[in-house]
Amino acid sequence: MTGLGRIAVAVVTIGLLMVAAIELQRIRDRSFPVRPVEDDSLYVTSPTSARRMALAYGAVAADLYWIRALQYFGGTRRMVEAGQIVTDPNRRQYAALFPLLNLTTSLDPRFNLAYRFGSIFLAEPAPRGPARPDLAIALLMKGLAERPDRWEYMQDIGFVHYWWRQDYKAAADWFQRASEVPGAPWWLKSLAATTLAQGGDRQSSRVMWEAIRQSAEIDWLYDHIARSGCALLLTDAGGIVLYEKADPTILETFRLAGLQLGADWSELRQGTNGMGTCIAENRPIIVHRDEHVLGFEDIRPQAPAHLLFVPLEHVATVNDFSPTDAARIGHLFLAATKVARDRGFAEKGYRLVLNCNGDAGQTVFHVHLHLLAGRQLKWPPG
Repeated sequence: MTGLGRIAVAVVTIGLLMVAAIELQRIRDRSFPVRPVEDDSLYVTSPTSARRMALAYGAVAADLYWIRALQYFGGTRRMVEAGQIVTDPNRRQYAALFPLLNLTTSLDPRFNLAYRFGSIFLAEPAPRGPARPDLAIALLMKGLAERPDRWEYMQDIGFVHYWWRQDYKAAADWFQRASEVPGAPWWLKSLAATTLAQGGDRQSSRVMWEAIRQSAEIDWLYDHIARSGCALLLTDAGGIVLYEKADPTILETFRLAGLQLGADWSELRQGTNGMGTCIAENRPIIVHRDEHVLGFEDIRPQAPAHLLFVPLEHVATVNDFSPTDAARIGHLFLAATKVARDRGFAEKGYRLVLNCNGDAGQTVFHVHLHLLAGRQLKWPPG
């Protein structure tokens, strides 16, 4: 037999042996079915003991416990979603989940995924999760003790308070703490202010927004929005108006400070006059827009009709107008008088008010002209 023939025989023999082995395994599986493992007991519950047993392989052991935690949570949740009855009360309450996550993060104290995703699993409401936001916070606090510079953990704690405990004050405190960590994104400050407002603390929310406005970071915020072709201004009520610079069509009018933010972008709708896009309750309705001026209803009216008119280019106070701004000032008043005529205020009368600096009551430093009408206005004002 030639060498080539011997090789062919060897290959055929190996193939036949493999087929025979597979068939034997099938026969064995039919005769001796594998019983599902239902024992979720943790034989090692002490993090100290686990670290000693892992020797120099703590990270490897942490990965194994993390995989087991995923299987435990995912397996239990799939049983629930499939409509299976979970008879074991401990399994039904996901009792082993926190101990598994605790062991994982003790073996590898910098296991970022275990802290962040583990806290999500722990906070999930029953029956699709253990409904333990307290343990979610405890896990994230453990991560913070190891890495105090991780603003993400502070943010996650804030979200646990927000979503699962409806404790808006605690959520805002954690968002604010996260925003103060070097390298944290700017929007955490605005998230803290919004959350305070949602919890009913509008005064603190307004103070926080004012601090944001006066901080150096607001310059970055303006620049960031300007790069996307938009501009930003604060309203008297502490809200924010975002509009497109290249096109005066209003993109969004939303309330972030002093009022509750809409929970979902699906709440976007057209204003009742067909102009502008608004969200949330007490939506400020756009009443006028042109290439120079935006006019909208004040969301905290001081008269039956209370409108605000603002220049689309930023001017802090009327003191900052120069002789070259005469046309801009004129546009502001012409827009107000046009709306007054269109709405039927011109015959009976209306009042136009421009506040300048603190003694006059200006709290938002972007020029805005008030139009008040619909009732007998007193004199002198204020």
